[in-house]
Amino acid sequence: MPRSHLRYFFFTLAVAAVAAAFTARAVVHGQDAGAFRSFLPASLLPAIDRGLAADWSHAPGTPQAIDRESMRHAIVALDRVGSSGTRYIAGRVIVKFRDGMSASSSMAARVRAMSTVSQTATVSERPSYANFDVVGIDPGEDPEAVAAALRQRPDVEYAQPAYRMRTDFVPNDQYYKELQWNMPLIDMERAWDIQPAAGSTITVAVLDTGVSYANATVRFHANAFRNDNGVLYPPLGDLTLNFVLAPELGPASRFVAPRDFIWNDTAPLDLDGHGTHVSGTIGQLTNNSAGMAGVAFNVKIMPVKVIDSTWDDIFGSPNQGTDDIVARGIRYAADNGANIINMSIGRPGDPAPVIEDAMKYAVGKGVFIAVAAGNSFEEGNPKEVVADIASRVQGAVSVAAVDPNKAHAHYSTTGSYIELSAPGGTDRGFGRNGYVWQQTYDFNLTDTFLLPPASYAAPRFDVLNYIGYVGTSMATPHVAGVAAMLMQQGIKDPAAIEAALEKFATDLGDAGRDNTFGYGLIEARNTMRGLGLAK
Repeated sequence: MPRSHLRYFFFTLAVAAVAAAFTARAVVHGQDAGAFRSFLPASLLPAIDRGLAADWSHAPGTPQAIDRESMRHAIVALDRVGSSGTRYIAGRVIVKFRDGMSASSSMAARVRAMSTVSQTATVSERPSYANFDVVGIDPGEDPEAVAAALRQRPDVEYAQPAYRMRTDFVPNDQYYKELQWNMPLIDMERAWDIQPAAGSTITVAVLDTGVSYANATVRFHANAFRNDNGVLYPPLGDLTLNFVLAPELGPASRFVAPRDFIWNDTAPLDLDGHGTHVSGTIGQLTNNSAGMAGVAFNVKIMPVKVIDSTWDDIFGSPNQGTDDIVARGIRYAADNGANIINMSIGRPGDPAPVIEDAMKYAVGKGVFIAVAAGNSFEEGNPKEVVADIASRVQGAVSVAAVDPNKAHAHYSTTGSYIELSAPGGTDRGFGRNGYVWQQTYDFNLTDTFLLPPASYAAPRFDVLNYIGYVGTSMATPHVAGVAAMLMQQGIKDPAAIEAALEKFATDLGDAGRDNTFGYGLIEARNTMRGLGLAK
């Protein structure tokens, strides 16, 4: 999806990086590409510049158009594009058999026997946090066609390609009274009078690009890549990069059960900034005389990385953010203590039964889910698949975006599946006061792949600024945060949380539920008072 950065000014935090010990090899498309990431002791590293690097942006206030999403997809050579325009990975199909068999040798034999479907079908060991199998096929076969044939078999519950997921936001770039119009818009100040300021036992899982949740020094190998315009970027070779814990999300003890499904490890470091920004809206430290405020600022955060960024792809991550990876992330969160799941991610196109199955599983375990409704209103307004699923699951909600005037945000997708609205911001008509602000990476120092090849350089993940983004990705964590407050107050049933949020929302647009705002703009104070939780 096209995205843009609009930069104004930053308050820079230069922060130090320290170490952890871990090593992980990555194999790209079945070939050892020399790609790796390893966590190194800081004592082995040379001194690094902790300052702010050169400013590559346009003049302050000048829009800088960036199509990062399409560039990311160009890196994975085996991507296919289906009839609906949705991208998916070649060489595999996601299948759930009705008999619930595990990926045993008998199943492998069964799949190989499907000669009318695929001559090359194989099944490896079932992945963790999955009730489905990933069937390998020849990269030359069309996964959509193979999946369609598999769905005709009586022993198959569902089959689908491994469609790619992506984050839902339209980005940009400081402090509460000056810039955080979004909090008063949903009456957070009076809601905070009700919500205890400390001691929350609620955990919010952020399924995203990772989170800036730890200090670490990591070694990567950067491969060459070609963008969608055919421009070749040279390999940067072996890089030693420093990552930092975002001070406004700390302390480190706040983060629980981190998991990375893109790199298959327990270090979901953010190589993009999106997941860190989303986490800030959910729970950035508040009333601490620094930075910005977060909705549910005392919750625990579970970083679950299910989306690959451009740098993950350049570094040769073994997995990409496809439907099966997201489904595993949902199940992992549900099985490891999450009470709320925030999914500021999605895609248009064909159905995603593997994700629907996982979402129903999570809600069945008492987990409330908030899902971004999408940012493609002006690009044909295609239906967002995951948001549509949310509308069918009691205890999961799809979230559209409004601007500071409570009007429909120009990018926010509309449709019969829209359930709630929340502040997503706008880059039109309000200047910097139209954005949703939080602490995350300075994209001028991370997105060097958007520069000409001669200026292309290693990214910096050890410099944090206050950055403004807009998008339904920014709206969704407002809902997740208010849901966490309700759950801490004792409303445990996900369906009851959804019903309360919808009942006490402020109706916007046509009377009743409509396709633009759903049941209306969430109202934190009204919801808590309506449930008898007022002081």
